[in-house]
Amino acid sequence: MSTFHLSRRSVLAGSAVVAAVSLPAVSGQARAAVPAAPAAPAAAAKSGYRWRNAVMGGTGFITGVLFHPSARGLAYARTDIGGAYRWEDRTDRWIPLTDHLGWDDSNLLGVEAMALDPAHPDRVWLALGTYTQSWAGNGAVLRSEDRGATWKRTDLTVKLGANEDGRGCGERLLVDPRNSDTLWLGTRHDGLLRSTDRGATWTAVSFPATPSATGQGITLLVAAGRGVYAGWGDSDGTAGSPNLYRTSDGKTWEPVPGQPTGGAAKVPIRAAYDHRARELYLTYANAPGPNGQSDGSVHKLRTTDGKWTEVTPVKSGGTTSEGGTDAFGYGGVAVDAGRAGTLVVSTNNRWAETDTVFRSTDGGHTWKSLKDEAVLDVSETPYLTWGKDKPKFGWWIQAVGLDPYDSQHVVHGTGATLYSTRDLKHWAPQIRGLEEASVVQLLSPPTGEAHLISGSRDIGVLYHERLTASPSRGLATNPVFGSSTGLAQAAAKPSYVVRTGSGDNGNGAWSNDGGKTWAPFEAQPAAAEDAPGLIVSNADGSVLLWALAHWDGTLHPAHRSADNGATWSEVTSLPKGAVLVADPVDPARFYAFDTTAGTLHASTDGGLTFTARATGLSSGDAGFQLAAAPGRSGDLWLSAKANGLYRSTDGGAAFTRVGSCRASHTLGFGKAAEGASYPAIYMVGGIEDFNAVHRSDDEARTWKRINDDQHQWGWTGTAVTGDPRVHGRVYLATNGRGVQYGEPV
Repeated sequence: MSTFHLSRRSVLAGSAVVAAVSLPAVSGQARAAVPAAPAAPAAAAKSGYRWRNAVMGGTGFITGVLFHPSARGLAYARTDIGGAYRWEDRTDRWIPLTDHLGWDDSNLLGVEAMALDPAHPDRVWLALGTYTQSWAGNGAVLRSEDRGATWKRTDLTVKLGANEDGRGCGERLLVDPRNSDTLWLGTRHDGLLRSTDRGATWTAVSFPATPSATGQGITLLVAAGRGVYAGWGDSDGTAGSPNLYRTSDGKTWEPVPGQPTGGAAKVPIRAAYDHRARELYLTYANAPGPNGQSDGSVHKLRTTDGKWTEVTPVKSGGTTSEGGTDAFGYGGVAVDAGRAGTLVVSTNNRWAETDTVFRSTDGGHTWKSLKDEAVLDVSETPYLTWGKDKPKFGWWIQAVGLDPYDSQHVVHGTGATLYSTRDLKHWAPQIRGLEEASVVQLLSPPTGEAHLISGSRDIGVLYHERLTASPSRGLATNPVFGSSTGLAQAAAKPSYVVRTGSGDNGNGAWSNDGGKTWAPFEAQPAAAEDAPGLIVSNADGSVLLWALAHWDGTLHPAHRSADNGATWSEVTSLPKGAVLVADPVDPARFYAFDTTAGTLHASTDGGLTFTARATGLSSGDAGFQLAAAPGRSGDLWLSAKANGLYRSTDGGAAFTRVGSCRASHTLGFGKAAEGASYPAIYMVGGIEDFNAVHRSDDEARTWKRINDDQHQWGWTGTAVTGDPRVHGRVYLATNGRGVQYGEPV
């Protein structure tokens, strides 16, 4: 099971009460370059809420881990779309450091690189920017003097690509070993930047290589003694084409003589310096990864005399146990600060034989695979079995760390967790507090054991018996979904739940026990294999409507089943791509909003036919969501993003704009306040001139902001729902920080 984050923008979401189809950009707005922009968010609002993660346990790609070389128990981790974290040894958990970034800065939740100052343990820097495409905002650098408790920020004039190919390469940000006030930042398309004031301002400096369209540029920066080395990912791969440069004076850069080039050594992935042996170790691959690598190698450079030695543990290209080709690259590398010649390296993209971490105690002359004797304990995060008998040791292993104060404390990141060992044999996730799921659906059942069922882009559907522990059943199986696209519950029969997604044995499934166990539909529409899309159930679970949509946005006709998925028929009167919702009271009624025409369609015959009702509504906005108030027939709410919020109380015959709301991106319902007759409404959108999380206890006449400036989590416009059993409790889907849940305090 792999996690494919490059497309991890929330695309589709749906439920029995709230349904939507959207393709929101996760980019921040482009900003002019300014030196030392104010960091920290304004004083936190007094929201009266406490926010926590509903525990899943990782679930995303850990792209980098740094142990601080001079502070015991201090480490940092970065992710491709979920921000950065600091490890607290005292509490045995990760502390999120970038939750203060809001909607306009959502492109900064991807962390391209981190840097630490060996001489000043309280200093840390982050280079942020998720995408380099034209629609993405520019990158930024955050700097902290208190281990990330507070930040100062500088916006850059260049873009960074923390969720693009090469995101698992080495740290592209580095404190100069000769001067702690000087930092280097390698970019993908814009060469090398330098700061001489601890990251407050940045200037482009001359670098001898020219970027190409591959989008790799400088893949790593590493200090070796008083010198700095830079990996180059845009080499053409031919023999003699340099991909490693160095500077000894901080002014001029030159290719490193004798370096391996071409073939398996096309891209330098990561590097680590053994200061005791004065040897620099580098991993290489024929592609930047995490996907696409089929060859790789490991080399070391003795910096005292420039001698190169290949120390590759196992050559790629051998024969697997099943007779196939054992193709892979090399990824992470870390050295033991206390023992010369002791290091670990990882393979990457080794799907046939499974990736491993090799360890050497003699400078790479001999190696031992730590996977071969590994005992994995994933009881704290059961989803890591992926529905099989046992978990995998790793995949997408490009982040590897070795504790400078404990030679047997090794960690390696995967596409879903961070494994750790303290004895080189027993491994378990070291992941508490780190949550990176891109969540696209939320259900809070009115009855049953679970207060939350979630659907995400990377681990399908989870049944949360407790909010404070990773679900004991792991991810939903039969079938296993790598990515969830639809999740719905029958409003009058909450034991009946359905889901859609990219599956290993079909793309749709149903449950009769509230989502504890599942069975695949007996059949599915032909287009469902490549276009799983959304699904809704009518009030009593007797009719399903499946709105098929491809990952690339291609729309297909919706289909209907009245026999629990045994047969499906096309609904010709339903516009492609219409946003669907079921009436929570009347099983015969469905509603659909045609986002292209701005027309609300309704069905009164169980989804067999649809006819137009309200017309002339807002259109052309890819972020529409349609919600039906629980326990009420025909009470509809239409979120139209920047165009506001609309309500119909007559089954969609007419809509009235809600004047209290400037912009609405997603909306859900929860238990009514004491003495109130209408459910609490939770809405992500704008009451003022910024987007936030709000609650209304009076049918949207007034709103209360319930998040604050320190809890914003980037883009949060996919899904929100209240708890029907606990007034004030709300569940919020994020694009990279899992499910956040808030409760009044």
